[in-house]
Amino acid sequence: MEAPIKILIADDEPDIIEIISFHLNKLGYEVATAKDGSEAVEKANSFAPDCIILDVMMPKRTGFEVCEYLRSQKQFDKTLIVLLTALNDEASHIKGLELGGDDFISKPISPKVLVSRITALFRRLQPTESDKKVITINDLMIDISQYKTVLKGVTHVLAKKEFELLYLLAAQPGRVFLRGEILSQVWGNDVIVGDRTIDVHIRKIRAKLGIDCITTVKGVGYKFDY
Repeated sequence: MEAPIKILIADDEPDIIEIISFHLNKLGYEVATAKDGSEAVEKANSFAPDCIILDVMMPKRTGFEVCEYLRSQKQFDKTLIVLLTALNDEASHIKGLELGGDDFISKPISPKVLVSRITALFRRLQPTESDKKVITINDLMIDISQYKTVLKGVTHVLAKKEFELLYLLAAQPGRVFLRGEILSQVWGNDVIVGDRTIDVHIRKIRAKLGIDCITTVKGVGYKFDY
């Protein structure tokens, strides 16, 4: 029997935790909760969740601080991190993504819509049989079955969306992908993100790999060129 997907919800508002937990449990997810940032870190280490929903404005440690800490720990490389907040300014969204968040969801949001967004994220993370392949270009290897990126024999850790973006472009070297096309295929139509989201992720891919393997086609989009 396949183990249920584990989700940790960290929020300092008990009502929000209760209603989100209720809807996630109904769908068969295994849920743990935390009431502040410090407890979120403790629960993440003991519960080993597949996904963490972090309220940004929490006591003791903010969602941003927790996200940054988790991304510095190897055991959370593949953990999906969703930031939930009433901060709707562009700078906050960009900061969340730069710290390693996979999605940024603004409050207020219907619990049912939130759960649908989480479910959609997991669905897109599951590769189909036709997608389970390794891309090898020169000394760069990208293995989608393991979310593994190896350059010159060295494994580089990329966040899920960074990896999916790199994989999308590298699967068709030289082809220019439009911004809208990238947003649709990597983030999906039900997730509202802006063009700056792509820019942030590409900048982080370049920095982590130490190579400029993605070329910007001004006014159009991006292509893999290595």
